[in-house]
Amino acid sequence: MKTTRYLIAAAALVVSPAVDAIDGMSVVYGHSDSSNVSVNMGRIGVQWDWNKKWVEMGNWHFGGYWESDFGYWDNNSIAKTHSSIFDIGFTPVLRFQQTTRSAISPYLELGVGMHLLSATSLNAQRQFSTAFQFGDHVGVGVRFGDKGKYELGYRYQHFSNAGIKGPNQGVNYNEVRLQYHF
Repeated sequence: MKTTRYLIAAAALVVSPAVDAIDGMSVVYGHSDSSNVSVNMGRIGVQWDWNKKWVEMGNWHFGGYWESDFGYWDNNSIAKTHSSIFDIGFTPVLRFQQTTRSAISPYLELGVGMHLLSATSLNAQRQFSTAFQFGDHVGVGVRFGDKGKYELGYRYQHFSNAGIKGPNQGVNYNEVRLQYHF
């Protein structure tokens, strides 16, 4: 419980100075597809647009955003070591998107960020050994609605410590993400 309080306090410190600059909020639901575990994950996040356009190609360009999030992992695994895990994360996300949005504007994205977990194992077959994890994802989705205010996307996300310390068994998630842009 003490670790959870530290994670919540750290998340508040990370987000609080930039609250006025927030460009969007998101909710994510995911389910693990890794062997030997059954974990449902929920996450809330905030985003800050980079407002940059790189490598413009016709009506498409590379842009991106910063994402800070707080997640809850509900562990339904057999012989689990922790029934729940909290995580806070910060991820730069590179996105290939339309420059002038249409009614339905598709995008592709890639992100590699840092996460801090409240526990280092789900069960004996799924151990992370460090609370510090990298969270990388690939995603696809669409922006739609008045001025592109809404977004619906799919992400495939992998968490592991990149071999910093063993064991490094990691976990993968299939995720559905909804976002509202201010």
